[in-house]
Amino acid sequence: MSTLTESATTALELTLSSDPVLWTIVGRSLSVSATACLMACGVGLVLGAWLGVARFAGRGAVLAVLNTLLAVPSVVVGLVVYLVLSRSGPLGSLGWLFSFKAILVLPVVTALTRQTVEDAERAHGEQLRSMGAGPLLRSLLLAWDERYALLTVLLASFGRAISEVGAVVIVGGNIDGFTRVMTTAIALETSKGDLPLALALGMILLAVVLALNVLIALLRRWRERVDGSASSTPVGVAA
Repeated sequence: MSTLTESATTALELTLSSDPVLWTIVGRSLSVSATACLMACGVGLVLGAWLGVARFAGRGAVLAVLNTLLAVPSVVVGLVVYLVLSRSGPLGSLGWLFSFKAILVLPVVTALTRQTVEDAERAHGEQLRSMGAGPLLRSLLLAWDERYALLTVLLASFGRAISEVGAVVIVGGNIDGFTRVMTTAIALETSKGDLPLALALGMILLAVVLALNVLIALLRRWRERVDGSASSTPVGVAA
């Protein structure tokens, strides 16, 4: 029997046997990623919605920086966050070092929300302006109108958070029982030669990412069906 077959068989047994080490790492990964998404969405949804509506001098530069942050390597973000938020850093007294995942997710949430709300502004913004709605009110109304589309933003940001590894190693240190999550555990166990545990974690991580993509596809299909039925509904019958 090959090494791959043996590792896959043992990994499946670990997954089905409710191995405490395995599921502790999985639970920590899910909780940390969910917390990071909630923190990032609390700021990113509001900021992105406002950027989608507001027009001001330097907006192009702000959007360029925001789009650049989407492509910045996560290890660079981790290094900067560590230098700024570590105990010896300028903001070390805040104790925010392990909130760095929210910083990684924030540009994703903000950029995707901005694009969604800006598209809605082109379609409905003039009507809202004619009713006297200012930029902030329009941004909130349009974000609420696009709430189902923004659910996909939340799912995408969760996928970004849970699949992160480079910044987690730099900032979190991969401490067993505290900051070790699925991605860092996979890297560590592979280097140690514990392939079954690494493969089991990889299978679960792939299952989580697959479930997220399925949810996104289902939400988009449901939204298209709802929009299609709404557009085909007659407004009224002439007397």
